[in-house]
Amino acid sequence: MSVPGIVHSTLDGEEIAARVSLGSDDELFITPTRTIVYRADGLLSDESADEYPHDADRLTLSEGRRKTKFTLEYALEGERSFAVPAGKTDDVLHPVLAGVLNGNEITGPGETVIKPYRFSELTLIITSDRLVKHIGGAVWDEDFEEYHFDDVTSLSFEDGSVATQIVLTANGRPQRIKAPNEEANDLRERLQRALFDYHDVGSLEELNERIGVDDEPTSSGGSVDFGGGVDPLDADPPEPEDRDVTAEQTTETAETGSTDPLAGGATDDVATTEAATAGADAGDGQSVQSSSARAAAETDEHATEPDTAAGSTEAETGSVFEEVAETEPSAPADAGSTPAATPESAPAAETDPELLERLDSLEDAVERQSEIIEQQQQTIDQLIAELRQGR
Repeated sequence: MSVPGIVHSTLDGEEIAARVSLGSDDELFITPTRTIVYRADGLLSDESADEYPHDADRLTLSEGRRKTKFTLEYALEGERSFAVPAGKTDDVLHPVLAGVLNGNEITGPGETVIKPYRFSELTLIITSDRLVKHIGGAVWDEDFEEYHFDDVTSLSFEDGSVATQIVLTANGRPQRIKAPNEEANDLRERLQRALFDYHDVGSLEELNERIGVDDEPTSSGGSVDFGGGVDPLDADPPEPEDRDVTAEQTTETAETGSTDPLAGGATDDVATTEAATAGADAGDGQSVQSSSARAAAETDEHATEPDTAAGSTEAETGSVFEEVAETEPSAPADAGSTPAATPESAPAAETDPELLERLDSLEDAVERQSEIIEQQQQTIDQLIAELRQGR
């Protein structure tokens, strides 16, 4: 990719170590000594290239919903800041932080920053030679801790339900670092890989052997003897023979009690069956008599139904004829009061020429307004895009 002319003139012969696109034609260029933010020509600003040296004493981030503000604090110049789209925060932080560490001579020649991690107010930076830790509102300042891989004597991980603890022993002092489980696996893998490459090993066990860690636990104090088995802890255990006799008595009692209720239950069942049979015979006789009485009553009801139906039919028919007789005289008067209109009697509508001309002029005006609205929408979209890029 080509470098804009204004950026090329600012480099002064330095090489570009990294470049990050900020959207549209805007870009961020990283050199060994500074960060260059390039803004292309737009509606809100002209073409520009701003420089931010890497010898800053402090680096802070202010994240918003659309933009992230990077602020570098210098001893003499004070604070200087630039903004990038919120979606480019991690892409920009990595090279900028690497440049600041190099500008403050924290990392040595040939040392590379693998990846930075931010967990609330905790910042961890894994490089090819060390682990840098910073706690506070800033991403980095002079109040930091570093653990060079030459000083590491042990590495282990303790998994938890919410966070994972990294136990790193350096210079004989264990350091416990908590990382949320969402990023703990990535952090563990990259930290292990950096240590493996530095010490030229292939596994965690081999690493601990190489750096001279003894994983065998040491016993502290003598063991307490409670005797053989659990007998010394039992005050009065029962004898085996007593347990057998008690079990046999319980079994005989259960068998004897279970036989009598079954016998009594069988006798009760026979008596219940005989009573139910006698009741069924008596019920059959009563049902026959009630069926005969019901049939006689239904025959009387059917005999009276034709007379009732005939009477109701005559009453309904008479009422219908009376209603028709009442409504017939008023029909001719209603029919002659309003003559039916024919289609031929309606006058033909004529189109006004002046109205047609006005409609044509309105259509032309609407088309012109639509074109203007489209141009304005394009301008608004461009303004939104430039604002989101941090201009």
